[in-house]
Amino acid sequence: MESQAIITLLVVLGATILFISEKLSIDLIALMIIGALVLSGVITPEEGLAGFSNPATLTVAFMFVISAAILKTGSLQYVTGLLTKTFRNHYQRGVILLMLVVSAVSAFINNTPVVAVMIPVTMQIAKNANRTASKLLIPVSYASIFGGTCTLIGTSTNILISGIAEQNGLEPISMFQMTPMGACLVLVGSLFMIFIGQRLLPSRTENNEDALEESLIDYLAEIEILAESELADVSILASPLVREMDMEILELRRDGTTMTLPQGDTMLRPFDVLKVRCDVGKIKRMKDQLKVRVMPFTDDDEIDDSGGRSSFVELVIPTNSELEGKTLRQFDFRRRYRSAPLAIRQREEVVHDHLLNVKLQAGDVILVEMKNHFLEQWRSNPREQNLPFIVLTEEGIQSFDRKRFWIVILITLGVIITASTGMMSIVISTLLGVVLMVLTGCLNMKEVYRAVQWKIVFLLAGALSLGVAMQNSGLAETIASGIVEHFYQWGPVAILSGIYLLTSLMTEMMSNNATAALVAPLAIATAVELDLSPTPFLIATMIAASASFMTPIGYQTNTMIYSAGGYRFRDFIKVGVWLNLLFWILSTLLIPYFFPF
Repeated sequence: MESQAIITLLVVLGATILFISEKLSIDLIALMIIGALVLSGVITPEEGLAGFSNPATLTVAFMFVISAAILKTGSLQYVTGLLTKTFRNHYQRGVILLMLVVSAVSAFINNTPVVAVMIPVTMQIAKNANRTASKLLIPVSYASIFGGTCTLIGTSTNILISGIAEQNGLEPISMFQMTPMGACLVLVGSLFMIFIGQRLLPSRTENNEDALEESLIDYLAEIEILAESELADVSILASPLVREMDMEILELRRDGTTMTLPQGDTMLRPFDVLKVRCDVGKIKRMKDQLKVRVMPFTDDDEIDDSGGRSSFVELVIPTNSELEGKTLRQFDFRRRYRSAPLAIRQREEVVHDHLLNVKLQAGDVILVEMKNHFLEQWRSNPREQNLPFIVLTEEGIQSFDRKRFWIVILITLGVIITASTGMMSIVISTLLGVVLMVLTGCLNMKEVYRAVQWKIVFLLAGALSLGVAMQNSGLAETIASGIVEHFYQWGPVAILSGIYLLTSLMTEMMSNNATAALVAPLAIATAVELDLSPTPFLIATMIAASASFMTPIGYQTNTMIYSAGGYRFRDFIKVGVWLNLLFWILSTLLIPYFFPF
């Protein structure tokens, strides 16, 4: 193996370890890949930067914007909201229709924002149907993955692999080339989830919307400041309550007046009653020293906000949120949203202490006490808020803008038709689609910039550079030669099946786009070694890179519903392992039929 191939292999191994460990963000890893390959001379600076102007990268960026415009109309919430009655009367029929709707939408819209929109809708449907959300959120996430396999624009992974193919002098994947195969997967996957997967999913009572609130009974209290207390005539921020006990003061009552989430410079007075979030045991131990009277809340006291000035609200952190990777303190959360965090459900754990210092992850659920005027403002014009979280309330569901919907749909149909018929390249058709969205007032430029998931764009640029390096250094050819030499006797179907299985296992541990970027060059080189069409091998890589069902970390939509549904890691394994095996067998049998060697 030549020195450049060794360097490239080391970069691949290093990147793989970083992707799996999640110690660094995926966009930073992508930039590190480009830097390492350019500095080592494996690729030129021009080749390193070419990924940012590659049609695949730009197409993905433009598709994020078109997806945002469609979802902004509230059409998905409107359609799924109509299913509530079906769920009450015919639950199984409701699940079927819900999965089919999500799959159909995800075939043309990036599935991450689709699931972000569907989380509050699905939880509301579950509540109205008297079911637990844990029975529905995994099917919604999986349905979005099913739908993403149906068209070129169904997910960024498909566009990336098509771009890698084009980069290697092959014909790009066309808009509906994978639709017959994808439709089979949608049908079989949906039937599996309805008749088998549903039985394997948990039905935990703690998954209801009151779960976090119920866990707070021992962490909420009312304290009255006695006349001789050292807290009197001290500002909130300077008081021992905040400085020494890290306490959140949610409400101050004085002489019949209530201040919700009082400012830090508010002076405390004797006989003030404070509603606080704290370690009640600690404050009980210190009550004599502080000269306060402690009155712990009951469950009814906690939830009933008779004053109507604030509400308990659950917020979910979606993938690529501004909050992801930050703490509430770094984000200045309380000042920005006039909200006090009460608890954070992070994966399988509920955190109560030092909430402002907890590093947030996608899928985390935060219980906050939020000022009602902010909720009213958000409810009156949710499209203009651009919130870094999803509000899990009925008010968090957008109303349907019928006029804007038809404008957006006509533009989107124009993009699909011009791209699929070859009238324009897909990158130009999506670019013009974005321009029309802005000119017709469906989006403004601020919303355009916010709609693009820049982490994914940077990742794609780095992934394309890695593909060039694997070709330039001969690493892809070397590995492909080894695969063919050892497995040629089993035939091309077995090799295709092996590539699918390798990709499937890798994507359970790291980003699906990163997996696709590593395997796609190998798939092309293997096809060349076998003197066969690369298309079936690329389709296998496309499907396997998206079909991640066994873990909550392998695919972004699974991560987003992990905490919201109150799931445990093993819940995904119980359902996902069978679905992964089913898709592997189906792909091994059907890909050679739809895409001959």
